[in-house]
Amino acid sequence: MTEIYPYKHILVAVDGSKITSNVLESAIDSALRNHASLDILRIVQVTQLTDGYSNAALSNEETYNIVKTTKERLDDLKKRAVDAGVEDVNVHIRFGNPKRVIAHEFPSDHNTDLIVLGATGVSGLERFVLGSVTHYVSRMAKCDVLVVRKNDHVN
Repeated sequence: MTEIYPYKHILVAVDGSKITSNVLESAIDSALRNHASLDILRIVQVTQLTDGYSNAALSNEETYNIVKTTKERLDDLKKRAVDAGVEDVNVHIRFGNPKRVIAHEFPSDHNTDLIVLGATGVSGLERFVLGSVTHYVSRMAKCDVLVVRKNDHVN
């Protein structure tokens, strides 16, 4: 019997919340099972960085520092995936609306066939005001979506 690997390009969207480790582990497991590439993505929302004032501009130095710090964190996650045995791992930083980037733009650009993300990365109030990224992605993405829930017994 020939083995079928349905997923070739897996996207794991991380936000730095407490569930990030669980989300990454699920994505690594999926990539290994499917012999798939793994794209680790972090979306930076400028409005979050400017206290909600969308017309406030970040300086070049502030933008550089944000990207540098984010890249270092993503490189740590990439190392975990490579050390676990995933052969093709890439990190990406995008600015924009996480809902649109994760559900539409990134998968279209990278032929993503599975998106892995956490059940929530924001507080209840933020979820009420902004809407859940996970909820949006699970409804609107054209590919499969794996939602990882917090596992309380994992550190």
